[in-house]
Amino acid sequence: MSWIITNLIELRDLMSTHILFTLGAMLLVGYATGILAGKVRLPEITGFILAGVLVGESVLGIVPLHMTASMKVITEVALGLIALTIGSEFSLVKLRRMGSQVVGITGVQLGLTFLVVLPIMILVGMDLPFALIVSAIATASSPAVAVAVVQSLRAHGTFVDYLYGVVALLDAGAVILFGITFSIAAGLMGLTAAGAGPLVLFLAALGEVFFSLLTGILMGFALHLLVRRKKRTNEIMVITLGVTFLVTAGAIIFHLSPLLINMTAGAVMINMTPRHHRVFRMLEPMTPPIYALFFVLAGSELQLSLLAQPQILLIGGTYILFRALAKYGSVYLGGLLTGTEAPIRNNLGFCMLPQAGVALGLVLFVQASPVSGAMTPDQVAMTGTLVNVILLSVFVNQLFGPPLAKSAIIRGNRMEVQ
Repeated sequence: MSWIITNLIELRDLMSTHILFTLGAMLLVGYATGILAGKVRLPEITGFILAGVLVGESVLGIVPLHMTASMKVITEVALGLIALTIGSEFSLVKLRRMGSQVVGITGVQLGLTFLVVLPIMILVGMDLPFALIVSAIATASSPAVAVAVVQSLRAHGTFVDYLYGVVALLDAGAVILFGITFSIAAGLMGLTAAGAGPLVLFLAALGEVFFSLLTGILMGFALHLLVRRKKRTNEIMVITLGVTFLVTAGAIIFHLSPLLINMTAGAVMINMTPRHHRVFRMLEPMTPPIYALFFVLAGSELQLSLLAQPQILLIGGTYILFRALAKYGSVYLGGLLTGTEAPIRNNLGFCMLPQAGVALGLVLFVQASPVSGAMTPDQVAMTGTLVNVILLSVFVNQLFGPPLAKSAIIRGNRMEVQ
């Protein structure tokens, strides 16, 4: 038996050296677990994430950690298309109808989530600068989960409009809030490395948002001009994907936000002419394998070894619990204050729990920031704790968030019809 296991491991290691084998395994295992998830009335996404854990280094090792970096392009493509789709929901007609309510719900959610998580993190032993950073990251949610669940249900209506509107604004707000709190945290830690003082960091965060929005506007106009007179599906798809890939790559190279750029581009396109709905409909058939790979890859990066660290379990568990309470409570309160209908305010908060791309991106920013090089050993250790807490949160919320979001969307739409 040991001989068979040894040979299987050697075969796995040999085959895993080729990325096509890894991609094929991710798709097939993801498909199988997605079917099993459906059998027990869970969203496909949960099955994909479990498939990622299964094929990841923690279990089968088909997707080793060193290979996930080479597949980063999958994440970038998926997030670009997801953001473009969300942006397409920002028509002026919808914004006039629900704009103030979406802004109100988002604002209350940002502020209250931050203010609830911050003192709790300090109470469980996290230093103030890192508690500030973690609390800012806590405000971010996952637009990828929202889009994937909505598309799997083929849901439409007012509830979905509010959901897309809130997650889009929330990510923009989370990036701005993170920029402010990170600059404050750097100042509290006495980190002013090579021109990267608190004021510089704050201005850099605002600059990222401004130039991302400007680039998104230009991208939306460019796409409008290129596809407005095209009638053939393949032409529209090739042009849209080509522009999206080019701009997303540029955003990453020049340290802008691909999410904000593509969301803005989608919003510009849909407001130029309603006919651009066809562009987004044409992209839908090719998104299932991309989304599957995206969520399987996300699952493969989650390390089960985190569950063996008592400190991470304590801080991470507390963070997950109070973030969830703050998310739901703030959305409900925001809906109450803005006069949002009961079906929306009662269910929308459940869709805000998942965390993924934005939260992980902000964590990577902390690790890659110039100020990290000036940290003391204790601060480096606390940074490691921060990263692991966010990873644990991503793991838990990506598993349990999609089923909660699915139920909330179904209830919100059903109650709306009634």
